[in-house]
Amino acid sequence: MIDTQRFVSDILHNPHNRAILEAWPQLGLPDGWLVAGCLFQTVWNLQAGREPGSGIKDYDIFYFDPSDLSAEAEEAVQKRVDAVLGPLGVPVEVKNQARVHLWYEEFFGFPYPKLGNARDGIDRFLIPSTCVGVQPGAEGHRVYVPNGLEILYAGELAPNPLVLHLPLFRAKAASYRSRWDWLQVRE
Repeated sequence: MIDTQRFVSDILHNPHNRAILEAWPQLGLPDGWLVAGCLFQTVWNLQAGREPGSGIKDYDIFYFDPSDLSAEAEEAVQKRVDAVLGPLGVPVEVKNQARVHLWYEEFFGFPYPKLGNARDGIDRFLIPSTCVGVQPGAEGHRVYVPNGLEILYAGELAPNPLVLHLPLFRAKAASYRSRWDWLQVRE
């Protein structure tokens, strides 16, 4: 069984993940989580013997703020995060999970339910092994992995039954396999 301490140790090998998590208190994000590719791709890079940040195109942050669902409010948060994290020199994308249902269908062509917190957004990544999030806390890093870490470390790519959008899944899985050819697609 793979424990969260190993996962945290692995993701912190990526200096950008480490720097983002160290700067976390300055971001002031309600229910904020560092999520997705910057985490699982770091793990896969380490397993492939690559540099931890190799090929990671951006660093995603989720937060949940139902008090203002406007695109302008989300843009203001993005600007605040950019001011703090801009010196890292990597793209950081910030998304308010309280408002995803307002734009997802138009952008991706599939309906999306209203979420209750940021972890609900993590649950809905297209591939269960990529449903990962981390946030720093006073007692250490809090890790959210609703499907466990075994499938992440095993490189299993399967459709998420919560978001059964097979064309999107297949495109995402193909993209991952083109970079980490040892990953296993299981439809």
